[in-house]
Amino acid sequence: MEEIRRAAGAYYENLPDEEKRNARFSFNEMDKNKDGKINLDEYVEYLKKDNNTVLPSLFTALDKDGNGTLDFDEAIVLYYIMQSGRAIICQSCKTFLAGAYFTCSQCFFNDDDSVSTFDVCCDCYGGKKFRHNDGHIFCDNYTLLCRSRSATQAAPIQKRTKVLNILKKGLQVAGITSSDLEGISTDIGDGIGDGEGSSKSNCSIM
Repeated sequence: MEEIRRAAGAYYENLPDEEKRNARFSFNEMDKNKDGKINLDEYVEYLKKDNNTVLPSLFTALDKDGNGTLDFDEAIVLYYIMQSGRAIICQSCKTFLAGAYFTCSQCFFNDDDSVSTFDVCCDCYGGKKFRHNDGHIFCDNYTLLCRSRSATQAAPIQKRTKVLNILKKGLQVAGITSSDLEGISTDIGDGIGDGEGSSKSNCSIM
């Protein structure tokens, strides 16, 4: 969780002023009784409003000082998790995935909107405590991110746009924000036709 706290702090410091105001607005909206802190009931009510998954265990993890409420700095971590797409749950034990985890590469790269990603924590993956399609290949989230660029470059030029669109949807699993994805688009676009694209991914791509 400390890794996410550091990422959230860096994320917030680099937000434009308008988005920092949005973060403060979200905190104030969550703080129903206006006491300057978020209790568990306010946390649950706020997340349920937009049909988000509610995890009491995540509230406990966010509450760094253990006083039963979230101050603004602690709530910023929640804001980062929601904005970046890192609100990811293990499909087996239903715990919040705060660090490294494993993702089914076939589900990740599937361009069918009805197919969701399948993510499991290291304990469940290592202990084989999950059920999924036989033969599917899993990659940890950091490796999957590195392989994504190679997968795009390895695709024929005429198919790269389709592959990139799949990645834009799937990379939310790795916590990539929309602004980061624009940079990926530019980077890959610059590489088209430059002789790159020979690298191969160890993950199976459907």
